[in-house]
Amino acid sequence: MGGLLPLTVVIPTWNEAREIVSCVEHLRALEPHWEVIVVDGGSTDNTSELARAAGASQVLGCRRGRGFQLAAGAAAASPNADLLFLHADCRLPHNAVGLIAETLDNECYSGGCFQVKHAPSIDAGPLVRFFLRTADWRSRRTTLPYGDQAVFCRRRDYMKIGGMPCQELMEDIEFSKRIAAVAPLRTLPAAVEVSGRRFCARPWHTFCCWHSFPLLYRLGVSPERLAKLY
Repeated sequence: MGGLLPLTVVIPTWNEAREIVSCVEHLRALEPHWEVIVVDGGSTDNTSELARAAGASQVLGCRRGRGFQLAAGAAAASPNADLLFLHADCRLPHNAVGLIAETLDNECYSGGCFQVKHAPSIDAGPLVRFFLRTADWRSRRTTLPYGDQAVFCRRRDYMKIGGMPCQELMEDIEFSKRIAAVAPLRTLPAAVEVSGRRFCARPWHTFCCWHSFPLLYRLGVSPERLAKLY
């Protein structure tokens, strides 16, 4: 992208002191011209200070909830920049810049996403590792990516669908559905490395949420209700 096609990376955070420095520094090493906006949802640690020190372009405060935070970051982005939404514990692959540029240059797509490769903790057992592999498998085949797949899109298509849904949960599925209705999202032949920390901390709970919440959402259960269950 190298400044020819401006891109803003929006990162929602809440108590991400362990991850945010590595995340921002990794992005700066990949492409120093990208705008990096961190939107914090009221952390009780020093996430915001660390993000500024690591080189984030902007660090904003917002009510907690990824949908609200992502929408706030996109609203603050440079008006001529396309958008990429990234979780703090995700790391883009080394060839991400070229793949993103190639996708956004192709009018057949509204944007794209990456596959996922989870990194389990060292002490993760075989069952946890199997569950994480099922999530990796899903990311290679789905047409509606989750938020940890680093979804990106053109600014004009983002505006066309009314932006990021401001909701407490399932904003990723709702956004993917809306943006894919403009033009398909391309699943790239490369993987984002995702920390398995949250899954390893609560494997059964997380596994059940992963596999039941999309169905419940499609059946009409509200994001607020799902957020309470989560």
